[in-house]
Amino acid sequence: MEYIAIVVISIVLLLILAYIIKLNIKKVKLIGENKKLDERTKEFPSNLEICNSILKKLNNSTVKVKEDNESKTSLYVVVGDTITIANIKNSFTRVQTIAHECIHSIQSKRMLWFNFIYTNIYVLYFLTISVLTILKIIKNPQVYLNILILLGLVHYFIRSMLETEAMTKARYLAKEYIEENNVCSKEECDEIIEQYDKLNDVGIKLVNYDILAKNIIKVIIYCVICIVII
Repeated sequence: MEYIAIVVISIVLLLILAYIIKLNIKKVKLIGENKKLDERTKEFPSNLEICNSILKKLNNSTVKVKEDNESKTSLYVVVGDTITIANIKNSFTRVQTIAHECIHSIQSKRMLWFNFIYTNIYVLYFLTISVLTILKIIKNPQVYLNILILLGLVHYFIRSMLETEAMTKARYLAKEYIEENNVCSKEECDEIIEQYDKLNDVGIKLVNYDILAKNIIKVIIYCVICIVII
């Protein structure tokens, strides 16, 4: 019965939080789609040039940069100290996206390595207890569920700090890059930054909600396994 209660409470909390922050993924996509600005920013330097310029501004000469036109997600990986730029050359958001990954590359290596190692342990733990519970090897899942919830809280705390810092600072770094390199007029720059502000206003809430929701969903899945198996 307690597992059913946890599932219901978890779902209700996710719905309440989505309502409070006015979660609207469609709105984010609409803000990120602006054909006029897309056309204007096509005249900007290549993604690699932008990335290397921003890294130079941040005094980071060690990180490796590459493009992956098959990927839709740009990311920084602390293992290998590498920034991978996705296929974003036709989007006006690319300067801020690149700045975001550049900021990740200069964040505390202690936190980045902890996040990488901890995330893998967290996922492995979730998969392991799920399989062991299905196989009925775990007889008292409540203890393992409590540990899963605790691990999720720590995971959210670290990821949230890293992502919020990168998203917040990327806006200012992108603005500095655009202004200092005279890649567009002041009016066009202001229009681009205005859209970045709108994206961040919704995006920061969405990213934090997404991290929390994925952790809560793990709890829900494990509880459902317990309900079915035990």
